[in-house]
Amino acid sequence: MKHNDYREKSWLKITEKMKDMGMGVESELKKLIMAVVTTLASLSYCHHIAANTPKGLPRLLALLPAITLLSIIPFKLHTIYLGPPLVLLLSWLTNFNLLAFAFDHGPLSSPPARHVFILKACSPFKIKQPIHSKVPLTLILEAACKASLWLVLSFVSHHYKQCFHKHVWSLLFGFQIWVGVEVIFTMAAIPAQLVFRVDLEPQFKSPLFASSLQDFWGHRWNLRVSETLRLVVYDPIRSISIRTIGARWGSLPAVFVTFVTSGLMHELVYYNILRENPTWEITWFFVLQGILVDMEIILKKKVELRLHRAISGPLALANLTLTSVCLALAPLLRNRVDERIIHEFYVFLDLFSIFRMD
Repeated sequence: MKHNDYREKSWLKITEKMKDMGMGVESELKKLIMAVVTTLASLSYCHHIAANTPKGLPRLLALLPAITLLSIIPFKLHTIYLGPPLVLLLSWLTNFNLLAFAFDHGPLSSPPARHVFILKACSPFKIKQPIHSKVPLTLILEAACKASLWLVLSFVSHHYKQCFHKHVWSLLFGFQIWVGVEVIFTMAAIPAQLVFRVDLEPQFKSPLFASSLQDFWGHRWNLRVSETLRLVVYDPIRSISIRTIGARWGSLPAVFVTFVTSGLMHELVYYNILRENPTWEITWFFVLQGILVDMEIILKKKVELRLHRAISGPLALANLTLTSVCLALAPLLRNRVDERIIHEFYVFLDLFSIFRMD
């Protein structure tokens, strides 16, 4: 009884906060439609007008109106299921790709057909060849399995949260977030392949089998984001560093600045979720990861210390788990985002049930 009263009071507070933010499902869906239309129009402008502008500062100035608009669009939405993904796709990935495009670098250089340009600009996926139109059955099964796992985790979080120690619950919540992100990417790949008739590379590459932090962040986790950061931040900083401190250690400042940039962009995602002044915990999480990755590089080059992957892999995952619980997940749990996720899920279910009854 006490558990039900606690949950009911928590949900009332969450509902009141959602109303204070002016967030209704119908309103959010309308804003989403407007966001999609505005994004397509902005990227069509970039393809037709800015592509015919000389690269460098002239093209950058021509792209600035679109970059500014794409930075603002996601913050019109308040639901967890719509706002944060749009911050990642538009304010981060798309704008970084457009910045690279201004200097004729990246996937948008030598602009392809408009629909491919739009997909490459704002999609979290990387197009691979050859291009087909069919969606593989394995992708559909993968999406169904991940969605089922997420639903099970959500059910547990809804009904049995108080049965877990707070640290155990933090780990379960982190796992739920990870699975949820993979569900979004996997399910988004299905219509993308059907509509745009392309094959897409996977966004994640078995991150649990990472042999080190370098391997995790650079080759397994959120590959499209890593690729974009490498193009826009890492490569230019490394080029400058090589000329100042030499090729042997030129990657160290580049790695650190890349992680700091990633932390600041994640801060935007957190602000979209919380709508409160940042506590900078997620930024410090990535600052710490940058320091640790640099330490890995130094140990490998200077001391030539290379642990067996059976040791270095678990150490890397243990570090990620501990720092995630202490820094990355802390502001989300403190603001009851775990309860908001479930609450909004049921709100959307209620909306769809109304449509089904009609």
